[in-house]
Amino acid sequence: MKRRTWLLSALGATGALLVGWGVMPARSRLGTPELMLKTPGDVALNGWIKIAQDGAVVLAMPRSEMGQGVHTALAMLVAEELDVPLSRVRLEPAGNDSIYGNVAMLVASLPFHPMDSEGEHKPVKIKMGEWLVGKVARELGINATGGSSSIADLWDPLRMAAATARASLLQAAAAAWQVPASEITVAQGVMQHALGQSAHYGQMVAAASGSTPSGIQTKSREHWQLIGQPAPRTDVPSKVTGQAQFGADVRLPGLLFAAVQMCPMLGGSAASMDTQDALALKGVSKVVPLDAWGGGTAGLAVVGQSTWHAKQGVQAIKVQWQAPGTGALDTQRIQADLLKALNTESGFTFHEQGVPTQAEKAATTRIDALYQAPYLAHATMEPMNCTAQVKDGKVTIWVPTQVPQMARDMAAKVAKVDETQVTVHVTQLGGGFGRRLEVDFVGQAVQVAMACEGQPVQLSWSREEDMTHDFYRPMQLAKLQASIDEKGSVTSLRIQSAGDAITPRWTARAAPIISGPIDTPDKTTSEGLFDLPYGFASQHMSHVATKSGVPVGFWRAVGHSHNAFFSESFIDELAFATKQDPLSFRLSWLKDAPRYAAVLQLAADKAAWGTPLPAGRARGIALHKSFGSIVAQVAEVSLTAGQIRVHRVVCAIDCGTVVNPGTVAQQMESSVVYALSAALYGRIDIVGGVVQQSNFPSYPMLTLSQAPTVETHIMPSTRHPAGVGEPGLPPLAPAVGNALFALTGKRQRALPLVV
Repeated sequence: MKRRTWLLSALGATGALLVGWGVMPARSRLGTPELMLKTPGDVALNGWIKIAQDGAVVLAMPRSEMGQGVHTALAMLVAEELDVPLSRVRLEPAGNDSIYGNVAMLVASLPFHPMDSEGEHKPVKIKMGEWLVGKVARELGINATGGSSSIADLWDPLRMAAATARASLLQAAAAAWQVPASEITVAQGVMQHALGQSAHYGQMVAAASGSTPSGIQTKSREHWQLIGQPAPRTDVPSKVTGQAQFGADVRLPGLLFAAVQMCPMLGGSAASMDTQDALALKGVSKVVPLDAWGGGTAGLAVVGQSTWHAKQGVQAIKVQWQAPGTGALDTQRIQADLLKALNTESGFTFHEQGVPTQAEKAATTRIDALYQAPYLAHATMEPMNCTAQVKDGKVTIWVPTQVPQMARDMAAKVAKVDETQVTVHVTQLGGGFGRRLEVDFVGQAVQVAMACEGQPVQLSWSREEDMTHDFYRPMQLAKLQASIDEKGSVTSLRIQSAGDAITPRWTARAAPIISGPIDTPDKTTSEGLFDLPYGFASQHMSHVATKSGVPVGFWRAVGHSHNAFFSESFIDELAFATKQDPLSFRLSWLKDAPRYAAVLQLAADKAAWGTPLPAGRARGIALHKSFGSIVAQVAEVSLTAGQIRVHRVVCAIDCGTVVNPGTVAQQMESSVVYALSAALYGRIDIVGGVVQQSNFPSYPMLTLSQAPTVETHIMPSTRHPAGVGEPGLPPLAPAVGNALFALTGKRQRALPLVV
């Protein structure tokens, strides 16, 4: 049994009940120089850092760039520790070793109890030994880009790797110059001594190779020159000039092109197909039936000399589709089933404090509300695509993916080769948002490449296939109940939600060996409800995990994306019921959560909360923590001819230590636009197993003319860096909904918002 397989099997088994999580120290993730790519002239000092002959720094990059600016931010950490200009750090793909695995994502996937008043996780007992989880993190790793975890995960390891490389170089220079290393200074990658000796890193790296310096310390904050300062994104110039390579840009000698058509009914398949007309078309060479790889839907692919030829071939095929044996899916029926589940099942209790039932019996007033959110598609700018070549027992793929290890595993599975025979080239991603945590399209590409007998083939989805065969954000319903005593004070809060469990479904696709018949509690679906910061004495938060059959996956901000709408809209309801200003009400219940209160107050101050607005406008406020960051937003909204218009959004964020403040602002703007598209328009309806929205006319996105002004204000912090790519999304929908209530007196309890 392979070591990797054993670890996964053991992880899925029931282990000792232990509390806590042992995160690997940064030094244990340095790795060896042999892990770096062998490039003539470059000398590796550890598994992350090489030095070129001209003194440039080469960084092994394990994370995918999908517009979030992570390649710039991670390079900044290395440039800071080595005292080189950011422009002197270049990236090369990291290998497949476990040191590059994303430990932060593994930690985030575990179940947790609510956060304390300062927003720190309190770990709950988990059915796996701490030693085993640590072993999986070390030996297996999760090389994935997601969960807003890239900076949080690599903050210590990258700085330690760079600091260790610097110490080795200084040690080599000290030995060559016969001076103490402590007397050597570094500026712009050049080492100097007061006696006049100087050398850039490239001139000392050969002597530094193989050394093992001790007592390594990363820079203290007061000596930072790059971290915390705005820096231009290093990926922008190539995107402006068109030199950046996305998946769809890959061009290889003899490249063929494939277009796909999946069964319109989710989970269905082809009963029969007539390919004669398609194969008679000029430029069409093959028709390949497609299996339902990675939890997707079966279909077919047509191979041609160009994408246009392939698409013409797809349209010429006569096919009879059949529904899955489990029956056709329908969102109206699923919604009814969720409501029934809420009313008949107790679900898993993620958090309870006080005695809610006692408070409810003693209440003079009770507030009840039912909230709902629909299925959502990812709608990435670049539809799914993968280029594959299967030749001489080896597989090579060029793919925009968030999970290169999963892509490698899928390719190996389809081609029936060992994973060591698979090479993965990760391109730039034209949007991810969680959709590229899936590898169904990789399986398709490799299957088609196998039929092309050694020729490379680029498989591309149309927008319609992309929209109708996604792994959707689950539909969710939530019942919220609050008790108010005779003094007008909230005494209890009870929240029960229902919706498909995401993590078990994804795990079944990603690592079926650790997936069992019984689902573990799905924190990702309930997060954002069981960890509220408000100090209500009695609370009870539970979730009913369902299995609708709809393919579901991680969507930007995951459970927080809808749960913030539920909770922060209901908090506004409680403020109204107790005749209090929404800001004042929140602050009154945040006395034991000063970080939350500070962020909320900052957003309110910058938005001039409470001051008059032009006629026909109103403000709404919302507060939420996700991925370690606390975000408050104030939305300024109006109605024009029944259309919702958001004019201004003021964001305040506490995301711990900031690496690049420019990126933080960009991600807040991106989150607001993405969230506003979903809040105003987003919904996926399924009738007879067929998704009804197929392109942007039926699944609109916010246009430039509709985009609000977004202002971002960052709280100073010395905490460990937290997430930025997703935390700006959850508060937007409730802030807009709360503004609409202030404007119209009508409470919005369902998404998308309708007036």
